Amino acid sequence: MTQPTDISTLPDHQRTALRLAATGVPPLPLRAGKVPFGNCRTCANGACGGRPNMKIPGSCTCPAPCHGWAAATTDPGVINSPTWARAWRDAAAVAYHPGGAGLTVVDLDNAEAIGWARSSLPATLTVPTTRGEHWLYQGAMQSANAVRPGVDIKSTMAYARWLGPGTGTMAPLPDVVRALTVKEPAPARPASVTVPALAGGGECPHRTPTYLDRGIAMAEQRITEAREAVHTTVYRTFLAVLSTHGRCGCLTEAHTARLFTAAQAKGESPRHCMDAWTNALNTLGLSHV
Repeated sequence: MTQPTDISTLPDHQRTALRLAATGVPPLPLRAGKVPFGNCRTCANGACGGRPNMKIPGSCTCPAPCHGWAAATTDPGVINSPTWARAWRDAAAVAYHPGGAGLTVVDLDNAEAIGWARSSLPATLTVPTTRGEHWLYQGAMQSANAVRPGVDIKSTMAYARWLGPGTGTMAPLPDVVRALTVKEPAPARPASVTVPALAGGGECPHRTPTYLDRGIAMAEQRITEAREAVHTTVYRTFLAVLSTHGRCGCLTEAHTARLFTAAQAKGESPRHCMDAWTNALNTLGLSHV
């Protein structure tokens, strides 16, 4: 029978991690410099393919605290494991994955950023940091750095340093914070595409406004609703559109522009759009001019 761990004998940071995990907040150890421990040899340079919860999902089940925020866990068996114990002995701090706890941290790095938050954001739980403050909201969202001067958003696929419970009452994540990560779309630069005519010279079966417009609208919606792995979603959507309409001459530059505009509204650059379109064409064996 496994004996319960006497947490009083554990390193301070490990005890903190266990307390966080008990409240549903997934912690991880940080080494000197306030950064995660490096990956083990098996996981170095992405050789393991990454963990299932990463932007590009993989099958890694490494027991070590590899892959930074993606290794954060509420499982006390992992936190107390021999592999993690070595990290806790050398740990300089504790971090946590806000998105994994359904939280968003607005990281304010200086007095100007704090002043902006006090005048623009609803009051919430606040934690002092070395240079500024962390404002915590209930609700997860996309993480992003430098959303405005001195302001970072830490939530999904990010970690924040644990600096104590803070003061105040946590408020729901407001739309004004969500809006900070929304980028203005760059002017679309649709690809110039020439696709083969329908074999046999027959009339295109898709050349009906209802059928084609519905397909393009569904593709736009699929891109717009992507919450993660946007690059992959854009490529797969382009591939689906071209597999249906790429050989019959239906697609016009106007249709392509709609798809590129939707992708750029999600943060894709014109170059990334063009690369995804070209890769989809090549996958399907279609010509690109």
